Amino acid sequence: MKLSGAWIEDPAVQDLCQMLENGGHRALLVGGCVRNALMGEPVSDIGISTDARPDRVHELAERSGRKAIPTGIDHGTVTVVEAGRGFEVTTFRKDVETDGRHAVVVFADDVESDALRRDFTVNALYTIRNGTVIDPLNGLPDVKARRIRFIGDASQRIKEDYLRILRFFRFQACYAKPDDGPDADGLAACAALADGLRSLSRERIGAEMMKLLSASDPAPVSATMQKAGILNHVLPGAESALLGPLVHCEVALGLAADPVRRLAALGGEEPEAALRLSRKDAHALAVLKSAPGESAQALGYRHGETTALDMLCLRAAMNGSEPRPDWPAAAASGAAAQFPVQADDLMPSYQGPALGQHLKKLEDRWIASGFTLTRADLLAENGLTS
Repeated sequence: MKLSGAWIEDPAVQDLCQMLENGGHRALLVGGCVRNALMGEPVSDIGISTDARPDRVHELAERSGRKAIPTGIDHGTVTVVEAGRGFEVTTFRKDVETDGRHAVVVFADDVESDALRRDFTVNALYTIRNGTVIDPLNGLPDVKARRIRFIGDASQRIKEDYLRILRFFRFQACYAKPDDGPDADGLAACAALADGLRSLSRERIGAEMMKLLSASDPAPVSATMQKAGILNHVLPGAESALLGPLVHCEVALGLAADPVRRLAALGGEEPEAALRLSRKDAHALAVLKSAPGESAQALGYRHGETTALDMLCLRAAMNGSEPRPDWPAAAASGAAAQFPVQADDLMPSYQGPALGQHLKKLEDRWIASGFTLTRADLLAENGLTS
């Protein structure tokens, strides 16, 4: 089997692989780029594996006038800058010691050893620069079936790094067929070893969960996680029931997948801390959780069109109601509306705190009118002239 496409035909990729080959070494594109190309998914990150040791990669890069950065030298990774872009070049490796979070690796000379230390069969595929696929662990059938399966013994793979439990579900949500359940052996191993998640940092767990919630439809997988006891390990008190209705609403309104919106539907105890959210995401989540029961237009005015639609979708999911097709236009209308009264209009009749209180009262009255009251109307109601 051969792969083609702009990602592999990219002159920067071709030239970098040729640099390694001219030095007498193998240059294999590996992992996500090969998996996604085979599945017809967009290709982004391109990783290169080689039998050249890191110092040799550094030497070849500098000799050819390229910049080499030892970004992960202890684990065999050198970032080589080609055509203004950085490519990670990693020496074949094999694990000699793991503790569930980190691995001690030694360099290897063969691709089979490198493949055996990876997590899933779909991630253990390689290709040379002419597109010929190398499949040392028979992962191609799993790619074609969109089946996520651990390499070898699932329990052993998980014990090497407990984050693989969440990766298993994330890959299931992102790449597996929607109607297919997860691999039975993998699911059983994840459930049995769920306590190992406690050894991971909240940053790693949070990053993986946000990727999972960015899948087109994470609802079925989230439900499986809850049944298996995984969801409660990472986010105590979370419930997956609202995710399906929320995704239905998102699709109906043409909204892009948003992990914070989905996280708001999951609920749970202190997700900001449990998942170590960024300040931006934590603030966005807090806003969604405090959503008032106002109209689409009012929500658009107060929070902007995007957040208003998020709130409306969450409300529909919670109420078990259908989204309204007029919501986007109403939210956009509210977001564009401008309150016609200014503080100067109320002075000197109102001063200090009373000024702010009365201005807010008029604004609420204006919103309640559906933005129809004019400046003159609002002032006249209060015995003021425009």
